[in-house]
Amino acid sequence: MKFPQSLAAKLETRKQNNALRKLSLPNNLIDFASNDYIGFSKNKTIFEETHQYLIENDCIQNGATGSRLLSGNHKGYQEAEDFIAKFHQSESALIFNSGYDANLGFFSSVPQKGDLILYDELSHASIRDGIQLSNAKAFKFKHNDFEDLERLIQRCQTEQDSTERSRSVEVYIVTESVFSMDGDTPYLEELVQLSQKYECHLVIDEAHSLGVFGENGQGLVQMLGLQEKVFARIMTFGKGLGCHGAAILGSQKLKEYLLNFARSFIYTTGLSPHSVTTILVAYQHLETDKTTINKLRENVIHFSQVQHILGLKPMFVKGKSAIQSAIIPGNEKVKSIAKQLQDKGFDVKAILSPTVSKGQERLRFCIHSFNTKEEISEVLRLLSTFVF
Repeated sequence: MKFPQSLAAKLETRKQNNALRKLSLPNNLIDFASNDYIGFSKNKTIFEETHQYLIENDCIQNGATGSRLLSGNHKGYQEAEDFIAKFHQSESALIFNSGYDANLGFFSSVPQKGDLILYDELSHASIRDGIQLSNAKAFKFKHNDFEDLERLIQRCQTEQDSTERSRSVEVYIVTESVFSMDGDTPYLEELVQLSQKYECHLVIDEAHSLGVFGENGQGLVQMLGLQEKVFARIMTFGKGLGCHGAAILGSQKLKEYLLNFARSFIYTTGLSPHSVTTILVAYQHLETDKTTINKLRENVIHFSQVQHILGLKPMFVKGKSAIQSAIIPGNEKVKSIAKQLQDKGFDVKAILSPTVSKGQERLRFCIHSFNTKEEISEVLRLLSTFVF
């Protein structure tokens, strides 16, 4: 069957730019690539307790059978959402099938026509895709630059005042607590003050913060005690929680609204009882397993110390999260160095343009609780020999 010439040309351009994406099978290399920050994805106890819960509750069911609004809701959802809301000190929690679905559902349905969305320029693709589906106007501000954000708010307010409005305009400020490619964090206290000053709704994606920040891995917002000042938090389970799905945290009214208007929630088959139970059990372990989270923090500190000793700090994006990115411009060069590290037994991935901007290609190191200090020291020692 003939393949469209325009599509073939786009694939060829990717190949020429050394940027063609391909799937690869799991390997036995030392993990510095996955988002499994505290090792929950391979936690045998979580696996066994999930199975035991299903047996004890006589839940022998492989699939949800339909959307949650039809036949796909089950009591595991209620228990999990109640636990998540209490754990995150939120009025409500609504589980979505993925972080992508959660962001798509929120941004395509909550901001209305005439409203404004002001988002960090490095916001995740799922946020940007959700915004594209919205009827609201959207403007980006410079990364973690709240002076630029305030100028944008003031400009938008001036334009609003110069025109007649039939209703008040809601403004949504959107950012992430940990950015997935840079691993850096915004100054959330200042952002909260700004949102309150201009009566904006603050929305924070905590995908890479869950399991990493806070005494029990609650995320950066709770660690800073800001949870009551944030309109919505998106918690994603495929990273620190080691399973699948996501939840939107907010008021009970927000949950009711999303149930009625978020299309990525309404028109999709629900998660299986096994998936939802895994989320619940993983959260129960997060509540009690401080040792693993502390080990992750020790490893992040050690990674930073070794960077400094080896003179590598200038090439790394500044950040204190489990994501540490070394900027190495050029797809070909960064792929070459990643391959050399992989050949030495370390799974470190190159992030290429167009996933990141041209000239911002990087090696993305993900630190885990199960990495040893010796592994961290060695992978950075090897990096120093390849780049200097």
